Amino acid sequence: MKYLLLVGGLLALAGCEAPLTSEGYLQELPEGLTEVAAPNQNLAAVQINPEDGCYWYRHDGPVETTLLPLRAKNGRPICTAAPATLETAM
Repeated sequence: MKYLLLVGGLLALAGCEAPLTSEGYLQELPEGLTEVAAPNQNLAAVQINPEDGCYWYRHDGPVETTLLPLRAKNGRPICTAAPATLETAM
């Protein structure tokens, strides 16, 4: 968990001024992102969602194209910063 937060912090610094393509995807991924990301995700079309601060990638499925959260090898979403508060279902 500490490793993921540390990497997230480093990615936050790297993603602050990232140049974007005309479609809104990052032109260059932050250092370390490819090592953390789980396989079989489209790292050629990644963007940061301003609402949650997490990385999302374009998934081209057989029926539709959609954005999915970029996940680490442990299954957790990769975000530029840790959430300020945790939401609970109570």
